[in-house]
Parts: sequence; structure tokens; C-alpha cells
Amino acid sequence: MARLPAKADDCESKRAKGMASTMLGFSDEDKVGTIQPHDDALVITLRIGGYDMKRVLVDQGSVVEVMYPDLYKGLRLRPEDLTTYDSPLVSFEGKTITPKGQIRLPIQTGSDIVEVDFIVVDAYSPYTAIVARLWLHALGAVFSTLHQKVKYPSEGRVKEVIGDQAMARQCMVSAISRRPSDKPSTSTENGL
Repeated sequence: MARLPAKADDCESKRAKGMASTMLGFSDEDKVGTIQPHDDALVITLRIGGYDMKRVLVDQGSVVEVMYPDLYKGLRLRPEDLTTYDSPLVSFEGKTITPKGQIRLPIQTGSDIVEVDFIVVDAYSPYTAIVARLWLHALGAVFSTLHQKVKYPSEGRVKEVIGDQAMARQCMVSAISRRPSDKPSTSTENGL
């Protein structure tokens, strides 16, 4: 006689007992220290390529990690450091941008290191980089713009990266105040 499979509920409870209870979530306590109400983006500082980089936008809507000229120059990268990336990207303004290439770099968050492929673009941005779903998923992270935090499991605990609302607002002002008549920088101006 064939044995009937266990009910799904039984399997779930057995799995849950065997796992550490590292629950990723947000509560009202996570809003302490933030300016509320707000509609700020989540802008953080991350250690990228061995250097602490400010003005990193966390954007779950983006499919790729993006590096802008400030980070490219700050890391002293050269065109020969890049590998080919042929797919065009669409900017926030709806313009098509041809990337200069891509580069794989480590992002360190606390003691955790995740390597990601950054797409390097020569375009204006108030941000140095955008980290996207690939980084979030590799880290096992969740984030909340409302709570201005990224949370991720590490060493059996939940660790946090806290957003910088003042920096997020500076980036917004910079993006808004940029006049449409400003010409985009050229590859030679940015050293790309």
C-alpha cells in the first residue's frame, strides 16, 4: 500500500521548526529617528569596491545595478576595466542610454559581501549608483522607503542599513534644479 504524502501544513511546520526565526519585517519602531510623514527615496552609504560610497539609491524597480560617473571616477576605473554590455538602458527622463560597459565589484554590508555587475553609464545623476533587485536578492534583503531601512539576515540575526533622508532630499533638489538646457556630459569630460 502506498504511503500518502504528508499534508502541506505538516511539511511547513517541520520546516519552520528547523529554521532559525530570523523574521524580516518593519514596525512603527523602525520609524523612530526618521522624519515622518515623508516621500523620500531610500539613499544609503555602501562600501563598493573597497570604498565607502554615499548617495546610493535603493531601487527595487531597477533590474540592473547602475554606476554613474562620480563612482566610476572615485574608484579610479579605466575603460579597459570594463567588459562589454550591449543592451541600451532607459533613463529616468525616458532617454535611451548606451552603457560604456559593465564591471563586477563587491558590495560590503557589515561583514557580508555580495559581488554584483554594475552597468556603467555616462549620464547625469544625483546618485553615485543604483542598487537593485539583484543585490537585494543576493543579500536576502528587504527594504522600506517609509522606514528608511534595508534589513537582511546575517549570522543568525537581522542587520540593518539605515537611509540618509537629508542626502535623499539633497539628491532630489539637485535633480530638480538641474536645468533642462544643461547639456549631458561627454565621455571625455567624465574620463569614460
